[in-house]
Amino acid sequence: MIQRQQSLWLLLSAICAFFSFKFPFYNGTKLQDNVVIPAEVYAGSTFFLVVLTVASLILAVVTIFLFKDRKLQLRLCFAGIIISAITLIFYFTEIKTLQKGGSFTLWCLFAFAVVIGFIMAARGVWKDQKLVKSLDKLR
Repeated sequence: MIQRQQSLWLLLSAICAFFSFKFPFYNGTKLQDNVVIPAEVYAGSTFFLVVLTVASLILAVVTIFLFKDRKLQLRLCFAGIIISAITLIFYFTEIKTLQKGGSFTLWCLFAFAVVIGFIMAARGVWKDQKLVKSLDKLR
């Protein structure tokens, strides 16, 4: 299970989704009661970000253990790509609510790594699927 490359990519996605709760995506300021206060955007900022990040985390962990059913694993990888892309869209809409002048943090790479991990895992599952089909033809 762990020796397959897609399992490692899915593990990377799960770890990065977890770390996106700990580290901010964006640092900026917002205006609250005519007072400028510092604000951070991270996976726990809004309800939708929490739900989508937890969904991608759970999906990555569950998909690791579905190594015997490659078709389902591939579908779940595509679902993970979609959920992670929607999460990034919500990050950017949340950034728009802050005042101008903020900056992206280095930790924003965790959110992008989740998407990349799912893409690379889907690529690995696809390659395994092609290999098994080609070996079935030889029998």
